[in-house]
Amino acid sequence: MGTKPSSTNRSDATSTLETAHINRIKKKNHYIYDQYGNNPMDPVGPIGLIALNGTRELTARVNDKLKERRQAYHPYLNQNSSSQEKTGFIRDDYRISTSLIRFDTGEGKAYISDTVRGHDIFILVDVLNYSCTYSYYGKDKPMSPDEHLQDLKRVIAACSGKSRRINVIMPYLYEGRQHKRSGRESLDCAYMLEELVRLGVDNIITFDTHDPRVFNAVPLTPFESIPSTYQIIKCLFKRVDDLKLNQNKLMIVSPDEGGINRAMYYSSLLNAPLSTFYKRRDYRRVVNGRNPIIAHEYLGSDCNNADILIIDDMISSGDSMLDIAKELKKRNAGRVYCCSGFTLFTDGLDRFDQAYADGYIDGVIGTNLIYLNPELVERPWFACADFSKFLALLVDAINHDASLSPLVDPTEKIKKRIAEYIERHQ
Repeated sequence: MGTKPSSTNRSDATSTLETAHINRIKKKNHYIYDQYGNNPMDPVGPIGLIALNGTRELTARVNDKLKERRQAYHPYLNQNSSSQEKTGFIRDDYRISTSLIRFDTGEGKAYISDTVRGHDIFILVDVLNYSCTYSYYGKDKPMSPDEHLQDLKRVIAACSGKSRRINVIMPYLYEGRQHKRSGRESLDCAYMLEELVRLGVDNIITFDTHDPRVFNAVPLTPFESIPSTYQIIKCLFKRVDDLKLNQNKLMIVSPDEGGINRAMYYSSLLNAPLSTFYKRRDYRRVVNGRNPIIAHEYLGSDCNNADILIIDDMISSGDSMLDIAKELKKRNAGRVYCCSGFTLFTDGLDRFDQAYADGYIDGVIGTNLIYLNPELVERPWFACADFSKFLALLVDAINHDASLSPLVDPTEKIKKRIAEYIERHQ
């Protein structure tokens, strides 16, 4: 028989374990970003938000959320007294006044009115914003993605050598669909990333990248591709209050094999079966730079009376999305919701209006990460997931050089949101 440990020894052991646990917490907390306030690391420098043409409204919302966080959230201030004392940490406006000028010849220049010296600069760019126009030889011309990218490079050049650090937030990654080479063609996305790094960009942040492996073009530069999953699910739950979770009445559908991983994530979190479609193409012809789709072949289980979430990274023309919705309805599917981080609608809204009127779709969930046509926002079938608060948290975390894992990986927050939804509607 061994000697029974005394109560004093047990107390000492417990005290030692508690001390070790506290030390582990302290060691962890010095780099973990807590959106509720526990962020002891000092900021890199004063934040400077620069809005390129087409992002001024979103940047204004991000600025308001950032100001609200730093001025009104008292636990954050109490736990960051050293940060408060840093010059420029708390301000009424974090935006840097910038002018992007276009001449009638199409040439341009960037001019920064405010100082950027010593600042941690965050540049927001929406390369798909076609609402931005300029006079070109007397004609009104919408800006193309190439012109937005050129403006971005001009602003980076104007900041280089003066700012403490340059971070680019490009929600829709320029030429993101040109992520791999097949034959004699360009790799525009990879070239763009390499050029930004050569210009002195320190961090690149994007969302729902078509293929995140494109970051291999700049393996030594921090590159974050953040999923829009949490905000989309949050928006969906707000819009639809009678989804049958955990009752085999919800199905996740990927429109093609390329997006299967994204759909698998939704399927796992929502505990819903996963199905997909296979695009049968005509490889004998090329139309608009691609082989035309002959048919969408369904691969999956019975979807009879099940609500459907079609998950994709973008809705471009929307042809594939609507074809899939019709195929699902032929199989007696219930309600059909199209969920996408980027809702482009390059062929207009008429076909979606008709599909909604005919009962093929019941709603579309998108985000405000890119420009949204005012006519789209007014449609009864469209719901928008707001990212302004998340972007403010992201800017704040990067400014503290903190780990982004709690923000970038939304799994725990989604699980909590799902549990709340089930409890509220069971």
